[in-house]
Amino acid sequence: MTGALVIITLAAAAALAAYLRVIRPWQLRWGATDDETARPMPGDDVVARPTFNATRAVTVRARPEDIWPWLAQIGIGRAGWYSYDWIDNLGRLSAERILPEFQDLKVGDLIPVSPDGKQGFWVKDMEPNRWMLWWDKKGRVTWYWGLYPLDENHSRLITRVRMRYDWLSPSILFNLVLDVGDIVMMRKCMLGIKRRAEALAEQREK
Repeated sequence: MTGALVIITLAAAAALAAYLRVIRPWQLRWGATDDETARPMPGDDVVARPTFNATRAVTVRARPEDIWPWLAQIGIGRAGWYSYDWIDNLGRLSAERILPEFQDLKVGDLIPVSPDGKQGFWVKDMEPNRWMLWWDKKGRVTWYWGLYPLDENHSRLITRVRMRYDWLSPSILFNLVLDVGDIVMMRKCMLGIKRRAEALAEQREK
């Protein structure tokens, strides 16, 4: 092994150790309190022994009723993901307004993530203006969205993704990329929802 290869190997090992010990624990609970990460939420019993278990949260200056419409219409080919549109929405700008045609969300509906609109997550259960749970219909992935009022004008938006990796599947490469990069998209998405909901709440207050 050449000196350069040794240096590269050691640097890669150090980067991996830093990610596993510092960065990953931080990003798996971005914005969430100890109580929120420990709180039982719908869907926790679906994915047994998750490899990826992320609870993220942000405070929104709005009521759940002002946040829910943005969640109900999320998805590619719908309102978008309020994140980096050039990555996850085919370059189309995510909606800046409520789209009535996507508000009648029901259990069993598909939240599309693919350009053809056929791949994504299905709504497993929900209580409008409170929470909804998506899953893959296989019990390997769940995605929870919860709205928790703090007072008359503030709410906590919490999301929890639980996923069990299949280490022998070709999809493991995608899972590992997701493990590192999910926080980038998820943070942008949640802040995008926060901005839109707060603007809607301010408009209603006038």
